[in-house]
Order: sequence, then C-alpha cells, then structure tokens
Amino acid sequence: MTEPAWHSLHETACARGEATYRDPATGYMVFTRTAHLARGKCCGSACRHCPYDHEAVKRRT
Repeated sequence: MTEPAWHSLHETACARGEATYRDPATGYMVFTRTAHLARGKCCGSACRHCPYDHEAVKRRT
C-alpha cells in the first residue's frame, strides 16, 4: 500500500517540532501531531493527525 503524499511531510514537520505543514494536494495548512499534543486535548474538528482519537468530534447518527 502506498503512503499518501502528505505522510512524509507530516513526519518531517514533527521531527523538526513544527506545528503545521502544507498539504500538497490542497495547499491547506494542516496541524501536525506535535501541535495537537501541545494543545492538550481534542478540538472536535476531526483533524487528520488527532492523537486523541477524535474524542470531541460529534458523531453523526
């Protein structure tokens, strides 16, 4: 299975301690796992790299 194009960008940004990287497909700035850990909790926005298992994201029924 091929990794998404953003995977290595995310890993590099985290290794550098950076809070964001630019998604190559959309051009959007994406928060890294590092940024989320510094925040200390899930923000509820269903972020790509949420280390809190999206615990504050409202589930659709």
